[in-house]
Amino acid sequence: MLSYPIPAHAQTVVEETIKKSRFITYLVHTVGTDEAKRIIQDIRQQHPAARHHCWAYVAGAPNDSQQLGFSDDGEPSGTAGKPMLAQLMGSGLGEVTAIVVRYYGGVMLGTGGLVKAYGGGVQLALKHLERQLKIPKQTYRLDCQYAQLAEVERIIQRFQGDIIDTQFTEQVRVLIALPESFLAECHDALTHFSRGELLLQQQ
Repeated sequence: MLSYPIPAHAQTVVEETIKKSRFITYLVHTVGTDEAKRIIQDIRQQHPAARHHCWAYVAGAPNDSQQLGFSDDGEPSGTAGKPMLAQLMGSGLGEVTAIVVRYYGGVMLGTGGLVKAYGGGVQLALKHLERQLKIPKQTYRLDCQYAQLAEVERIIQRFQGDIIDTQFTEQVRVLIALPESFLAECHDALTHFSRGELLLQQQ
C-alpha cells in the first residue's frame, strides 16, 4: 500500500452565505465508513433546524472504492453529494468526510447553483485544510528475550514502527506495526543484532 495524505486535524469548518442560504461545510478525519456515518449523525444532531445535511466521504485510502459514499439528503439528485465527492476525490485525500449543512434562506438556487454551492463549499474547506502523510503499516509479531527488549524497541522506532502490545511470559511477545517500505531494513537490523535469532512474523 502506498502512503497518502489525510487531514492533520480532527475537523475543519468553513461557512458561506449564498442568496440568503447559510452553508456550513465540515471536513472531518474519519477512519472507516462506520466512523464516517457516526460523524454525519453527530453533525446532523448539532444542526436539527437545518433543511439539509448533505455528505460525501472517502473513508479509507483514496483508491479504495469500497469506502466511498455520498448523499443529497433531499436536494435534487446529483446537486450535492456527487459534486462534494468529486472535490474530495480530486484532492487525493483519504480518511475524510465532508458534511455541508444548509439553512434555507428562501431563495431557490437552481441545480447549477446548488452544484456550485455544495462543491464550492468543500473546495473552500480543502483550501483551509492542513494535511499530513499517512504511511500504511502492516502488523507483525516478534518473540524476544527480556534482555533484548530495549534494543528491539530502539530498532522498531528507528524504522518508524509502533509497538502495539507487549506480553510478558517466559519470553516477551511484541506486536509491531511497521511500514512495509522499511520491512527489509528492519528485518536485517533485527537479524544482525540477534545473530539470526529474531524473526518478524506477519499477523
